[in-house]
Amino acid sequence: MSLLNDKVLFIDGEAIILNKPAGMPVDAPRDGSLSLENYLSSLTFGFQRWPLAVHRLDRDTSGCLLLARNPKAHKRFAAAFEAGTVGKRYLAVLEGVPTDESGIIDMPLNKISSAAEGWRMVADPKGKSAITHWRKIAEKDGRALIAFTPRTGRTHQIRVHASQALGAAIVGDPVYGTAGEPMLLHGRFLSVPRSGKPAVEAIAPLPPTFEAAGFGENYLDDGA
Repeated sequence: MSLLNDKVLFIDGEAIILNKPAGMPVDAPRDGSLSLENYLSSLTFGFQRWPLAVHRLDRDTSGCLLLARNPKAHKRFAAAFEAGTVGKRYLAVLEGVPTDESGIIDMPLNKISSAAEGWRMVADPKGKSAITHWRKIAEKDGRALIAFTPRTGRTHQIRVHASQALGAAIVGDPVYGTAGEPMLLHGRFLSVPRSGKPAVEAIAPLPPTFEAAGFGENYLDDGA
């Protein structure tokens, strides 16, 4: 049995939603280390085709990842992401507590790079539109558990919005915060609408790293 077989949250003839473990990249790294691609052959569940990832999660982000089981489904699901009709909710623990209880972050982002530091995303009024709704769920020991609902899908969007708009980086973020702990960003909920069929939908249980940081399932009040 594959490492990921017990991570399947949803499966039907068109789609699979995986609870991707933190530390696993979706695309094969240049150094040849393991990625999701190494396990696709074991996620066919009776189909001849390997499933294909429809979107991406950062290597250190855990949670809901959608795979399409055939090319037509992949095209439809990708179009839903592009159209902004996919429901997404992430949970994160921040290295600080925002003053407000909730809000909307409208902060365009752009990509910069340097030989010394590599690439990263930064706030840039001339960048691509990036909008995130957020809500404080709980706070403890100077940290906060936040629910993020991104309305756009920019690279590192939640990570940059947390650090630059809320003034508190995600715990363990090696780029926008302080490395050394596991990064506490989790794709909690995913819902992809389908015409004439129920949505492809799943809730991913919190990983043990959240519990270890003092924020477990008992803090969640909305079922997701």
